[in-house]
Amino acid sequence: MHSDPSIAVLALATNAFAFVVFGVVSLSVIVSLLLLSSRAGGSAYEEIGRGGLSSEGDYGGGTGAPAPDSPAAQAEREREMRQMLSARSERLVRRGQPALDIDAEITRLLADEQAPATRDAALVAEVRQLVMARNERRVRQGFEPLDVDGEVTRTLGELEP
Repeated sequence: MHSDPSIAVLALATNAFAFVVFGVVSLSVIVSLLLLSSRAGGSAYEEIGRGGLSSEGDYGGGTGAPAPDSPAAQAEREREMRQMLSARSERLVRRGQPALDIDAEITRLLADEQAPATRDAALVAEVRQLVMARNERRVRQGFEPLDVDGEVTRTLGELEP
């Protein structure tokens, strides 16, 4: 039924498929071994995030952000606020609404930022309950109780940004 040439073609196709599969696998193993051995030092994990766009890259890096309370940081914050407010004002004008007074808004925002924050009475009460429960647990374990007011102040200080 089958002629000899068709069987030869089928056998050649089967052998060709096996040859291609094993060739691709062996080539990928060789390339991966070459890439692994050509690493100049350090692991690939250490190189994550270090590229031409990273501020910590091998190409000089960035200068980093100024200290949060420094005059440079305050000036940068004010520039960014001014930029966002001017964009907001432009959107308002495009909608037909009056433009914002950017200087007054910046003054208001900076005043709000510097105003002392009042603590929520419910939060203070909850923290006080937490500290009192902690004190009861310490007394049961044989330790001295902590100063409740001092611990409440410390815990609230940890919760504030």
